[in-house]
Formats: sequence, structure tokens, C-alpha cells
Amino acid sequence: MAFESFMKVTGVIQNIRSGNSCCTQMVSITTEDGPVNLVVSGDTMVVDNVRLRRGMRIAAFYDGNLPAPAIYPPQYQAELIASLRRNQDVTLKFFDSSMTAADNSLQLNLSPLTPIETMNGQRFLCRPENQELLVFYTTTTFSIPPQTTPQRIIVMCPMQ
Repeated sequence: MAFESFMKVTGVIQNIRSGNSCCTQMVSITTEDGPVNLVVSGDTMVVDNVRLRRGMRIAAFYDGNLPAPAIYPPQYQAELIASLRRNQDVTLKFFDSSMTAADNSLQLNLSPLTPIETMNGQRFLCRPENQELLVFYTTTTFSIPPQTTPQRIIVMCPMQ
């Protein structure tokens, strides 16, 4: 799956209700820019398969190339959801051989203690460069690009 068109929205879950079918839910979150509704289907990847609940802080990624209804609050089809701890952030980018994001928005300084795994929780046994990575981190430097030592990396292995 190509993730370069994915956009991120971060917020706190305010409400979860039934969607258009038994397999979908409408998750309403509050963001810095106001409310956003997310359609969560059976195809939505949820990191660690956590159960979404009110009060949980999440980052949701949606495909910015897909049409979205022109309504308020905005509504997006969530493709990937990650729960976040206090002060934690997450990014989904392609990182090159120097562990710099393709858009130069972040550079990773790997630690031997950084857990690197696949989406299904298995250890990733290769080097993570030149891959699409879901990176969890807290603080960054003020350099250009900002640098961080990630708390966790999930390699978004291509589907075979």
C-alpha cells in the first residue's frame, strides 16, 4: 500500500457510535482545529488492535486522494489508527538510507533499544531504512530536519 497520500489528524475521542453497517463505527474526535468524524471499518488498521474508547488520544491517517463529503464537521475514512500517550506523536513517512523522511520533516537517530517491528507485532529482522515507517516519538531537536530517537518503529511491510 502506498502511504505517501495519507494525511494525519490527531485528537481525543469524544464519541463512538454505529456506522452505516454492523461492521463500521463513526468515531468523533476533538482536534486543535475542531471536531472531526472518522469512519472506522473492518479494513481500518488499528495499531496493536486496541479497542477505541472515549477519552483516548489517537492519530488517524486517511487517504487524502479519496473524495470526502463537503460537510461540517469533516468526515474521513480512517485507514490507520494509533493510540497515543501523553506528549507522544506519530508520523507515517518513507525514510531513506540516512533515516530521513522523504519530505525532510524528521530524521531518526536509532538506539539499540528502539523496538522495530512489523504491523502484526513481529520483530523486524532487517535494517529499517528505505522503508515506509510508522514512528512513535516524543521530543525533537530544533535542527533542520528535526531529529528524534524514536520510542517505537513499525515497518509498514508491503503486502505480498
